[in-house]
Amino acid sequence: MIDRVAGDAVAVVHLLFIVFVVGGGALVLAWPRIAWLHLPAAVWGAYAELTSTICPLTPFENALRLRAGQAGYAGGFVEHYLLPIIYPAGLTPRVQTLLGAFVVAVNLVFYALAWQRHRRR
Repeated sequence: MIDRVAGDAVAVVHLLFIVFVVGGGALVLAWPRIAWLHLPAAVWGAYAELTSTICPLTPFENALRLRAGQAGYAGGFVEHYLLPIIYPAGLTPRVQTLLGAFVVAVNLVFYALAWQRHRRR
């Protein structure tokens, strides 16, 4: 039971990390100091997508699920709603490259806006 809950928690943290990687640049507009936390996360996210690197959270989550006796992600809210976002069907190297480029592009826009705002002050 505890391994299943821990696996679900890791999946939620994984999703939140992905959201932070993609949209955390928007937070930099409001709180510039968060860039010290966001930039390494965004670099890691883009690197992981562009090089097809597996995030360390994935094997950790899978190990917890195996220890809980689960064979897959069927059932439950987390498995049904969150996991398809983290692990979409049809995730090919080309799609991963596009996702990595999207992460870079979105964050470049946010950081350019933050830089402009900083220069005006």
